Formats: sequence, C-alpha cells, structure tokens
Amino acid sequence: MTKKRLGSNIQRRLIPSYIFLIIVSFISVFPFYWMISAATNNTVDVARGKLAFGTYALTNLQNLLAGQDLWGALWNSFKYAGIQTIVALLVCSLAGYGFELYHDKGKDLVFSILLLAMMVPQVATMIPLFKMMSDFGFLNTVWGFMLPAISTPFLIMMFRQNSRNFPVDIMEAARIDGLSEFGIFFRMYMPVQKSTYAAAAVITFMNAWNAYMWPKVVMTDNRAQTMPMLIANLAAGYSVDYGMLMMGVLFCSIPTMIVFFVLQKQFAEGITGSVK
Repeated sequence: MTKKRLGSNIQRRLIPSYIFLIIVSFISVFPFYWMISAATNNTVDVARGKLAFGTYALTNLQNLLAGQDLWGALWNSFKYAGIQTIVALLVCSLAGYGFELYHDKGKDLVFSILLLAMMVPQVATMIPLFKMMSDFGFLNTVWGFMLPAISTPFLIMMFRQNSRNFPVDIMEAARIDGLSEFGIFFRMYMPVQKSTYAAAAVITFMNAWNAYMWPKVVMTDNRAQTMPMLIANLAAGYSVDYGMLMMGVLFCSIPTMIVFFVLQKQFAEGITGSVK
C-alpha cells in the first residue's frame, strides 16, 4: 500500500509538468498546423483566420506552378544546399581535426583569430564578397553561393571540440602500421565522428536552404533563384495571394523537416559531444 500511495503521489506531482509540456507542445506545433491549413484555403479565408482545412489546395498549387518556377527553385535549393553541405563538412572537419590533433601555439593563435570572425556581421562583408565573386565570374553559380559559407568558425569549433575525444593512441598505432595521415582521417576519424558529421550536416543544410540575403545579392538571374527568394517574390506584390504563398512556404519547409527528423538522434549526440 505504501508503494502504491508513493506512486500515486509522484504521478500527482507530475500532472502540472505534463500540462505544461502539452501546452508548450501545442504552441510549438500550431504554426505548422496553421501553415498547412492556410495552404488549403483561399486568401479571404486566410485573412479571416480560418483554421479548418479548406478545398483550395489544388488551386493554390496550380496558381503557384503557373506564376513561379517552383521546380527550378527547388532544384537550385537542393543543388546549392547539398553541395555546400558536403564541401563544408569536409573543409571544417579537416580544419577542426588539424587544430586539435596537430595543434601548437601558432595554430592556437590562428584559431583564436578565426573565432573573432564570428563577431563580424555578415552585412559588413557583403560588398567585398560581392566584388570578389563578380571579379571571379561566380555570379549566378553554385560557387558564388557556397564559397563564403564553406568554412564557418562554428563548425570548425564543433569539430575541434569533438576531436578531443578521438583516441590519440589509435593514431600512433596506425602510423606504425604504415597508414598515411589522410588514411587516418578518412578511415578512422570520420567513422568515429559520424554523429558530429550528422549534427554539422543538419546545421549546414538548414542554413544553406534558408539563406536569403547572400543569395539575393549574388544570384541576379531569376533562373538561379532559390526557394526563399521565390517566397519573397510571392509576398512582394501589391495584392498577395496568401493561400498560394503558404503553399510555397509548405514546399520550402518540407525538405528541412525531413532532414532534421531523419538525423535528429545523431544531431542530439553530436551537439552534446561538442560541449562536453
């Protein structure tokens, strides 16, 4: 009886916590629900605040396809974000690996200077970056999109922090067996740090997919526009079709949600490991 009473008392104490979590979960999910419901309604219903699902989903999709190059923008976003993610993971992991496992006073000074770059606003470097991309002929190309973002101080710091858990004794044994330095990195370091790579991939892909300011500057051709640029075009007219706009927002949100849900476990492990 004592155990039953103790269990019931604990459950009663947890009721306020459950209620709080339910309310917070509802607040978190509601914008996503409203986005989906708005994508199925017309402009009048969205303006009135209608929350129920409507019957205009197909109409909104047809209007979106007729007025904008949706598939082209999706392809551009996938291409730019995918290439940037792959290159950034390789560059930042190599940098973090080198800073931690081959560090000396000079490299520590370089790393400190690199961290200072995190405090420089992006808008402060926008004009010189645009001038560089223009001189190199990288406007409206994937190179112009990704080059300023393939080496970020945050990702380098995250890989360096997680590299501290990499066993140095294994490296010494591998060198004795004749494995090269690049062999150690690609065949030993990368498999051990797969959770860090997953976390970095989620962060990089989402940042690249949602990027707007820099692509708006460097992508001057409508054929090179990304999904955030397409959404901005939908909202820039004198008369905004909110149903069509929310349909575009829905298409823009789905890929990042899929990436996060697929890699959420590895993402949590990688972020946790980076701050140990």
